[in-house]
Amino acid sequence: MKKFFFFIIIAINLIIVSGVNARSGCYESIPNIYEWLSPAVVSISAVDISNTKRTERVSNVIGSGFIISKDGLVLTNSHVVYGLRSINVTMDNGETVEGDVVGVDPILDIALLRVPVSPEGLTKIPFGNSEKIRVGEQVMAIGNPFGFEQTLTLGIISGLNRMLSLSPLSLTIPLLQTDTAINPGSSGGPLLNRCGEAIGITTAVLGEAQNISFALPINIAKKYLPQLKKDGRIIRPWIGVSGKLINKEELEDIFNISVVDGFLVETIDSNSPADRAGIQEGYIPVSVGGQDFVIGGDIITSINGLEIHNEEILESILNNLKVGDKLNMTLYQDGNTRTVQLTLVERPILPGDLEDRTKNIFLLPMRYRTYSY
Repeated sequence: MKKFFFFIIIAINLIIVSGVNARSGCYESIPNIYEWLSPAVVSISAVDISNTKRTERVSNVIGSGFIISKDGLVLTNSHVVYGLRSINVTMDNGETVEGDVVGVDPILDIALLRVPVSPEGLTKIPFGNSEKIRVGEQVMAIGNPFGFEQTLTLGIISGLNRMLSLSPLSLTIPLLQTDTAINPGSSGGPLLNRCGEAIGITTAVLGEAQNISFALPINIAKKYLPQLKKDGRIIRPWIGVSGKLINKEELEDIFNISVVDGFLVETIDSNSPADRAGIQEGYIPVSVGGQDFVIGGDIITSINGLEIHNEEILESILNNLKVGDKLNMTLYQDGNTRTVQLTLVERPILPGDLEDRTKNIFLLPMRYRTYSY
């Protein structure tokens, strides 16, 4: 009788899994996907030489990447190659070739390499649609954890749109959360669905947790790949402010100072357009319910005549800005209002963009999270 119920449970599980696969249109077995796509996953090694250390200046960095085109383009993480030397790519056949950096962006943590290989017989990994991913879908990762080449791990999508503090000054990026095992050396490898499509790039792990890893959605990479190929970087407009959206009704009594709805400026990047325009940063640290604020600076209440009441309005304004645009900002501080004008320049790579992404990763609360523009 126990065996009977055991087989019934297995049958039910198989029906559930096959149902998910049927809805997604994917029926390929995991071993077949591995045999098909693992030749497209490469091992990347590079040398980091510190300019500041007196001893132990040289260290080796290992990671993963995957071939996305017949002309030898390899997609990986920025932190696997940015600012490093002697970038070598080991192919499926064991051949090691030099990888040339085509484009790199530390903020999104993506990089594009080119390897000198013959397109004949070259395997590439197709892109999927990360916007169609649902929690509970089965996914797999192929990478080189700790140098163990082309290792397959299996799991599910365990969360969507995770906002992490990967580095203090980076843009807030919604990541895919998975329980698929990701380890050092796996960074830059593909996260695959059961169709054998890349739906993410394995990017970060939560070191103190059990099986919590994160991947950059492939749709974000697809959006910026043409610019990486053309310009070698992602060109962004730069204001030079970091801070939080605030609500007068919620915070005025708590702060015991006069505030308005808008964007609370907490810090200003040195020599940025905001700095040159005289926008004031905060100087009084305050903690409210576990959330830190830096008050005393300007509050941006409108940009080009549009009042900032919520996240949707702010992002709508900022997502349409380009280098060279002029902004008219209305600022509020201590009951006084003034207007400043600034011209947007290209955002440089800032020190915070290059901080170690394996340290101090935590979930950003949806309310009052810090934005940098």
